[in-house]
Amino acid sequence: MTRMQEMSLDYHFTVEQEVGSSTYSFFGFNGTAGVWRISALNEAGGWKDRTTVEDMDLAVRASLKGWKFLYLGSLKVKNELPSTLKAYRYQQHRWSCGPANLFRKMVMEIIKNKKVSTWKKVHVIYSFFVVRKLVAHIVTFIFYCVVLPATVLVPEVEVPKWGAVYIPSIITILNAVGTPRSFHLLVFWILFENVMSLHRTKATFIGLLEAGRVNEWIVTEKLGDAHKSKAAAKAPRKPHFRFGERLHVLELSVGAYLFFCGCYDVVFGKNHYFIYLFAQAIAFFIMGFGYVGTIVPNS
Repeated sequence: MTRMQEMSLDYHFTVEQEVGSSTYSFFGFNGTAGVWRISALNEAGGWKDRTTVEDMDLAVRASLKGWKFLYLGSLKVKNELPSTLKAYRYQQHRWSCGPANLFRKMVMEIIKNKKVSTWKKVHVIYSFFVVRKLVAHIVTFIFYCVVLPATVLVPEVEVPKWGAVYIPSIITILNAVGTPRSFHLLVFWILFENVMSLHRTKATFIGLLEAGRVNEWIVTEKLGDAHKSKAAAKAPRKPHFRFGERLHVLELSVGAYLFFCGCYDVVFGKNHYFIYLFAQAIAFFIMGFGYVGTIVPNS
């Protein structure tokens, strides 16, 4: 699971941050391994807790004040990724809900700003927020997990192969090419990201509509060496799992829908979509039952 996270994060750092730095002198500060000028912090208004992405909030406000951001790809800092599905889901909820909520609160402020160029405003609103933080999650889930399977049930609706296969494949390969050591996990990464798009889409709408969990803040749990030392100190015991904590009804429901569409395609279809539908359904079932990532037994 962490190897697949690495593929997504490598794209995030290499493209979103490094390219954003070199072209528009802006990228969303992600709260790790950054050095700020105190004058920039003060001029931007300091830290605010109005969203769950206070680091991104500060970065956008500083950018609107004319401050430039520099990404140094040559400097490397060790970091740890969440290895449990529960921790990863909480993290992705915050990373999807927070930017959507921040966009809702700042879009007019960005438009009215007079200190930065029009092109920089377009980059921040369209490329940074709309495409990467809103549309990407929603389109991924709606198209690949709802619309494409539905075309099996409604054969009159035909999706051209260039739109369903060729263009998405090119985009995916370009996203993953930055992590060559994990390239063999490409298919699993696609299935994994499609499942997570359900969770991210839900969180995006919560942020846009300011619904119930919009300000939910749960620190991402990372095991690190602490878990190893605790395990070594204690005598081995049989792990006890709470089945309810590992059961995710939304993922299981979508998995059942995809499995049904796959069975229907086997009997009546002509495009062999069932190959993808069954694979994606299995991915939803695996994550729906919580069988992914490190499983930490309850003490």
